[in-house]
Amino acid sequence: MSDSPSEAETPDERFAAFVYFQAQNGGLFLGRIPNPATGETNVNIRAAKSVVDSLEMLTEKTKGNLNQAEDNMLKVATENLRKLLDEVSTAPLNSTDS
Repeated sequence: MSDSPSEAETPDERFAAFVYFQAQNGGLFLGRIPNPATGETNVNIRAAKSVVDSLEMLTEKTKGNLNQAEDNMLKVATENLRKLLDEVSTAPLNSTDS
């Protein structure tokens, strides 16, 4: 018996990096992460919605093809970004659509 996690418990590194990158972009577009070039935070609802839509599409298209860790990672990233998008898009004076 090995102490290392099984393949079913470990997300594919490329998949994990992709989901993490999309989550970072979502956070950037929702004003939660400063722009690395300027240090400023800006809200771009259209771009954030595109990221969330892409993750939701990925969830649908990969049903039954992900291991438990990958499925959980995608689910958490999508749910967290969806909640933030809903918060930011309903907040007065905080949303821009550019």
